[in-house]
Amino acid sequence: MALITETTLRAMLRSGIPNPYFVRAEDKFTPAAIDFLKGRGIKVEAFQSSDAFSPKSAHPNERIIPVGVSNRHVHLSQEDVEKLFGVGYQLTPLRPLSQPGQFAAKETVTLLGPKGNIKGVRILGPTRGTSQVEISKTDGYALGIHPPIRVSGSLEGTPGVTLIGPSGFVSLPNGVMVAKCHVHMSDVDARTAGVQDGDSLILQMRGERALIFPDVTVRVSPKYALDFHIDLDEANAANLSTGDQVHLVGKNGKWFSTTGRW
Repeated sequence: MALITETTLRAMLRSGIPNPYFVRAEDKFTPAAIDFLKGRGIKVEAFQSSDAFSPKSAHPNERIIPVGVSNRHVHLSQEDVEKLFGVGYQLTPLRPLSQPGQFAAKETVTLLGPKGNIKGVRILGPTRGTSQVEISKTDGYALGIHPPIRVSGSLEGTPGVTLIGPSGFVSLPNGVMVAKCHVHMSDVDARTAGVQDGDSLILQMRGERALIFPDVTVRVSPKYALDFHIDLDEANAANLSTGDQVHLVGKNGKWFSTTGRW
């Protein structure tokens, strides 16, 4: 059982509170939380968790997805690697990431914006065709820039930033974004879950906050491993850590299983 408070609901305002707002049948609301939802015309619907997450559910595509919290990081082209670290330089793998073939590099850079800088920002490898910087909204305030929420690779209209390395600097004209929360799935995972590349998933977490992520982009590739990627701001708001789990409860705005109405 989760106790849902007004504070919990206010933390969801930035990403939007879905209407109706789904909870487990056993969850409880404080009086202030009830007034908060009623005042905004948001209905509450409950589903029986034992039905929704049972292996014998009428909706077998419901499943558990592991969480991967992504801190600020940089993807670099080989050209920019050499500007920052020297001609012919190659990134040095430090540790593997959840996605096959990807790694956190030993190398870091400093991000320099109009109002401040952030040191020690990790580079992820391997190199890409175009450099890209993924930060949180909070990081944006520190740097003095306001990056939009984007799917990785969508660089049009994004702000730039200066990268400083031990051998030089790179002034990116664009490429800084807040990564839209997304799920990586292999082809097999996608078929099992009944989803396809580009679908919008509804994910729910259990626990004290019982938050819902109503619009999570799914990315499908035979190279991917199952993982729900969120940034540090989202993880802190939801009280999630890498290795936690969320439940797939719907897609494209429709829920797999609901019972009851409040």
